[in-house]
Amino acid sequence: MQVRYKLWLEEGEHVFGEGLFELLQEIDRLGSINQAARSLKMSYRQAWGQVKKAEERLGQRLLFTRIGGETGGGAELTPEGRSLVQRYRQFKNEAAGAIETAFQRYFG
Repeated sequence: MQVRYKLWLEEGEHVFGEGLFELLQEIDRLGSINQAARSLKMSYRQAWGQVKKAEERLGQRLLFTRIGGETGGGAELTPEGRSLVQRYRQFKNEAAGAIETAFQRYFG
């Protein structure tokens, strides 16, 4: 047997979870919403929509964006976006440890 679970944050409605966490990590790694979306096999429109919806619900910007052209476009996490990703990663790791410990205690 193994334990399976999903984590996400709500404030009356879904605010942040694994999908947006992965998307923001890819944007941070690749410097582009378009490339991150492609990497995660989603459309640019879907990726941008997820970011905008989260920004509205959180009341803060998660990305700085630059429009394309000769220098090319791009995106990078704001300090708030970077902090959210780091805190969620730590939360997720601690929660996984606690769940695994409880699972072992009751079913191991």
